[in-house]
Amino acid sequence: MTLGVLAVLAMLFVMFSGFWTDWLWYRSVKYSSVFTTTLWTKIGLFFFFGVLMAVAVGVNVWLAHRLRPPLSAMSVEQQSLDRYRMGLAPFKKWALLAIAAVVGLIAGASASGEWRTWLQWVNGVPFGQKDPQFGKDVAFYAFDLPWYRFLLSFGFAAAVLCLVAAALTHYLYGGLRLTSPGSRATAAATGHLSVLLGIFVSLKAIAYWLDRYGLAVKSSGLKSADGWTGLRYVDANAYLPAKTILFFIAAICAVLFFATLWRRTWQLPVIGFGLMVLSAVLIGGLYPAIVQKFQVQPNEQAKEAPYIKQNIKATRDAYDIQDAEVSGYKGNYKPAGKEESQKLRDNADTTASMRLLDPNVVSPAFQQQQQARGYYQFPSTLDVDRYKDKDGAEQDTVIGLRELNIAGIPERNWINDHFKYTHGYGAVAAKGTETAEGGGPKYTESKLPSKGQFPPYEQRVYYGEKTTQYSIVGGPQKELDYSDDNGEKSYTYQGKSGVNLSNPINRAAYAVAFGEPQILYSGAIGDGSRILYNRTPKERVEAVAPWLTIDGDAYPAVIDGRIQWIVDAYTTSNGYPYASRTTLGDTTADSLTNGQRAVMAQQNQVNYIRNSVKATVDAYDGSVKLYQWDKKDPVLKTWMKAFPGTVEKRDAISSSLEEHLRYPQDLFKVQRQLLTTYHVTDPGTFYTGSERWQIPNDPTNKSGNAVPPYYLSMKMPDQKEQTFSLTTTFTPNKRDNLGAFMAVDANAKSDDYGKIRILKLPSETPVPGPQLVQSKFNSDPKIANELNILKKFGDSEIEYGNLLTVPLDGGLLYVEPVYLRGANTNYPLLKKVLVSYGDNKPVLENSLEDALDVVFGKKSPSTGTEPPDNGQTTQPPVNQTVQEVLGDAQKAYEAGEKARVSGDWAGYGQAQKKLKEALDRAAAAEEKSAKKGGGSGG
Repeated sequence: MTLGVLAVLAMLFVMFSGFWTDWLWYRSVKYSSVFTTTLWTKIGLFFFFGVLMAVAVGVNVWLAHRLRPPLSAMSVEQQSLDRYRMGLAPFKKWALLAIAAVVGLIAGASASGEWRTWLQWVNGVPFGQKDPQFGKDVAFYAFDLPWYRFLLSFGFAAAVLCLVAAALTHYLYGGLRLTSPGSRATAAATGHLSVLLGIFVSLKAIAYWLDRYGLAVKSSGLKSADGWTGLRYVDANAYLPAKTILFFIAAICAVLFFATLWRRTWQLPVIGFGLMVLSAVLIGGLYPAIVQKFQVQPNEQAKEAPYIKQNIKATRDAYDIQDAEVSGYKGNYKPAGKEESQKLRDNADTTASMRLLDPNVVSPAFQQQQQARGYYQFPSTLDVDRYKDKDGAEQDTVIGLRELNIAGIPERNWINDHFKYTHGYGAVAAKGTETAEGGGPKYTESKLPSKGQFPPYEQRVYYGEKTTQYSIVGGPQKELDYSDDNGEKSYTYQGKSGVNLSNPINRAAYAVAFGEPQILYSGAIGDGSRILYNRTPKERVEAVAPWLTIDGDAYPAVIDGRIQWIVDAYTTSNGYPYASRTTLGDTTADSLTNGQRAVMAQQNQVNYIRNSVKATVDAYDGSVKLYQWDKKDPVLKTWMKAFPGTVEKRDAISSSLEEHLRYPQDLFKVQRQLLTTYHVTDPGTFYTGSERWQIPNDPTNKSGNAVPPYYLSMKMPDQKEQTFSLTTTFTPNKRDNLGAFMAVDANAKSDDYGKIRILKLPSETPVPGPQLVQSKFNSDPKIANELNILKKFGDSEIEYGNLLTVPLDGGLLYVEPVYLRGANTNYPLLKKVLVSYGDNKPVLENSLEDALDVVFGKKSPSTGTEPPDNGQTTQPPVNQTVQEVLGDAQKAYEAGEKARVSGDWAGYGQAQKKLKEALDRAAAAEEKSAKKGGGSGG
């Protein structure tokens, strides 16, 4: 008994600890109202629907028992049931309570999971738009219909459970007889069960009526559009009248079941039920199939045109792409002469600030050069933002935070992991358009502590993308702040973040919640100790706003003396009538998506999305702020009614914060996926699919996934100045030439923020797309030869950076940085730049300036690749050209490889010596050729 009591108490404390630690956390971040609103809503739904189900089942079991016949028929069947009746007799009340409690708990738990549906129904705000078929506000489909469907499903479950429980009770006590002679059911049992069947059929009638509205949000197949949603011709002209007819048939059938209370015969209800089933097959299934086969298919395009038009409009509205501007663009401009070529060269500098520093490639350089200590780390993909230089001009900047790397702690133990090593330190930033000598990042903020272009700011990073473990700070145990030449600096956390552990109940609760008993008794915890957890920005925003979908890429910004994580958040719905659905997990995936950068979706399938909230998380104290960004979004207004005070008005966004807000990537990826199909607004063209596009695969990545969108400052043909933009390309369906170029104004302070511009290229004059341009680079003999030589210098590896596409005076300029990762270094350095424009020959040069000069004919191309300077340049014979010397180098390399494979190490050494001599001669020959021809040196 004692052990049993202790076990129950332990289970209760485990449940209490989970509840208590959640409450403490929400209170610490000042969002306790979210916790209480969610909790009380769940409790209310649990008890209301749990008690309702328990009472419904319990009353029907009690009623069936009360209506039992006084004497059981004398038969073998009833004699065998007597044993069960006698055995159950002493426990009837307890059995009834147990059955009611079990079904009540299950129903209550299921209902509590519908708290979002309930809150949206209670607080729903009108959209101000009506669907074209029924004339109902979109809010009916987004907020009301899901709740009605839940009530209907609950009603069906209750009706079935009551029917089963009542039938079993009647059978056990003789009201139903399967094998006994005479009547199979008593009049009381017949009346009771017929009422329950009447309720079930009545619910079916309601289901038919709601199904009529459900057609507006029903997904169905249309070959020209994935995720097609809404009514089609067969729905409006066959399914809709069929559902209406079935509603009346079901209603009549329900009346017949209720009439059994007086007629005491099953004959009419059974006939009515059979008629309903037959009607469902003929009217609900066969008739629509006939309409589809003989009316729609012979002239499907004409029949579906009005419904396609409605789907196009609704989809473009739901995904906020209705104002996307599509304009024609030649894409294959050819300069007529030297003067026009010079104009192109001049315009190339003003059209875009080419970001040569690829945030997806240079993280190892940040790690190697700025890590400072093994217990720091940078994310694998850095972020792109904008900061002002010394002259006040905005420049694209690649930025990352030096976060804590717990795996790099010199000595791993509980104290070091959770008390001493608690935070990262400082931001590191580099110019996006320039590199330092040697090809590394040109840092504008670096070292430890970080110094550079940023004004003084709080550099300690307690909250970050890589910070997933809990830390206990502020108590007697000192933290390691950072190390420099003068030794380690200690620190004690001064923030108010986290939960106070001075209370023994709190310590016990966290010891249980985290499965770490040392929290309860460790001497390292004392007055002022606070536990920090839920430390990633996305995790914190998702916790305080569980009704939001979180963008996969949170990015840091230094604002007003603090490091703030900026998190884009979305409101979504799956109930926008006629708008086609998309799957967020698939749509937002590209070649750079990983677990850390995946979208956090409340519902993966959606057909409405808005970037309605901008959130910030302070890297030092973890404070979370939510700001209303989309003032018109009815879904956000609904949630703001449900959780008042959690989202601040847009006016509360400071000017310094707004400078760093940008158009979010995941929304852009969703919109570009929809625009592959929905850039077409003509129903006929939409139906044929002839103008459908696709998102090309990333040519610089072997994953085979979609090319990611890129941030860079550029101007579209109708813009006068560069603006921070998010860009992507499209190719025609199942083809590799360029179909369109798309850019959105990503600068939150711009008047055109969020404006989508699409340049549509002519199909009759194919323009190379990203894959073809990459193939063009790779197949050019001179480029391939130079890259091969680069790779042989110290057994290096070539890494391609982002392939940037920029519209330039009627043509398309492609720029791709080329990084070299040497065998003796574990980070890439920018060594070359690839450039292509129209039909001009692609070029590979040492700098972007040289490459642009060459591609537009301002300068002659370089003649070769310069080997590493070793101070022992050998003069080549006067009659040897660069290409001849490179041929000698190739032969020496092949001879060395052959010797290495065969194990002839003496021969391998001689071959390496010859290779070095050949490369030295190549350098000298190139220098001589450059001086003679007046071109730029290689």
